[in-house]
Amino acid sequence: MAKKINVGLVGYKFMGKAHSNAYRQVARFFDVEPEPVLKAICGRTEAGVKAAAGKWGWEGYETSWEKLIKRDDIELVDVSTGNDTHRDIAVKAAENKKHVFCEKPLAMNVKQAREMLQAVKEAKVTHAVCFNYRCVPAVAFVKQLIDQGKLGQIYHFRGTYLQDWIMDPKFPMVWRLDKSQAGSGAHGDLNAHIIDLARFLVGEFDAVVGMDKTFITERPMSAGDMDGGLGARATGGKGKVTVDDTTLFLAKFKNGSVGTFEATRFASGRRNHNRFEINGSKGSVVFNLERLDELQYYNADDPPGLQGFRTILTTEGAHPYISAWWPAAHNIGYEHTFTHTVYNLLNAIAKKQPGSPSLEDGVKCQEVLEAVTKSIAEKRWVEIKEI
Repeated sequence: MAKKINVGLVGYKFMGKAHSNAYRQVARFFDVEPEPVLKAICGRTEAGVKAAAGKWGWEGYETSWEKLIKRDDIELVDVSTGNDTHRDIAVKAAENKKHVFCEKPLAMNVKQAREMLQAVKEAKVTHAVCFNYRCVPAVAFVKQLIDQGKLGQIYHFRGTYLQDWIMDPKFPMVWRLDKSQAGSGAHGDLNAHIIDLARFLVGEFDAVVGMDKTFITERPMSAGDMDGGLGARATGGKGKVTVDDTTLFLAKFKNGSVGTFEATRFASGRRNHNRFEINGSKGSVVFNLERLDELQYYNADDPPGLQGFRTILTTEGAHPYISAWWPAAHNIGYEHTFTHTVYNLLNAIAKKQPGSPSLEDGVKCQEVLEAVTKSIAEKRWVEIKEI
């Protein structure tokens, strides 16, 4: 009989749905041991979390995360709540000898992130952060190309993460627009992803310089968040927006590469445009999440007359993760990236190793985020080692 692991998930809205689906699907498509058991889901509103438990097949529910993490039948705690709660839940879960899986950004600041990392190390539990875009087959394939030297020496990483969901001035104050709950706006939410992708694909950051802007500084008050803070109904009164609408920065990498990064929620027509381009001495690659199953690849060694970007459909068995799914050219989507991330997590638990990406990766991302914030405040280049 296959080994099992009992999961307790804290959070049941946007990310709660994505994680619930991943736990339900992973053992159906991948050979995993231990197999996840959906033991209990947790949320503050009983009616909502009870409905989520029934919909996603959780055996039970809790309205107190403190109670959840103390349960003897919970072995893995998944933290899919608002950013301001990550540290407390993760640290207490580790102290109760639970494995920890946490959404990004890891914490509100570097201090909290380091406390979380210290807690899981002291507890000797497996830990991982949900940078799910590493697990897009096209992105994992880019990693292989770079490791094989197909792009040669890397010169440029050019990352943009563009959305437009808060452009309407009548869109209400949700928790993602409140610094006390979110930590930051587009910077922590979107730049966190492309920072991690840059670290994963290119290498460690050395120094950064940035700028930010809040375009709409006041918004109608909210009657309560829906879908993880991506929607709400406006009520009377006004609230002050205390996070950035956009943050842009330049970066120097320790290996000599350079990078540009742009995150915004004010790019009209861009729903979820997570795109990067990497230029090297032997070639280039371009990826865009909105065309998740495609990769643009340029090989400088192609003969004259045949050079140019080619489109690779990354749905062949040769591409990472794909062999578990469908025949060639039968596309996969956003939700599969979470399934792949959970698959990696379960393998790490089986091997009694940190996950990949681990909470240490979450800390390193947080250091870059904080260095950019420091750069904006002090109007200068900031080295990561200063953080």
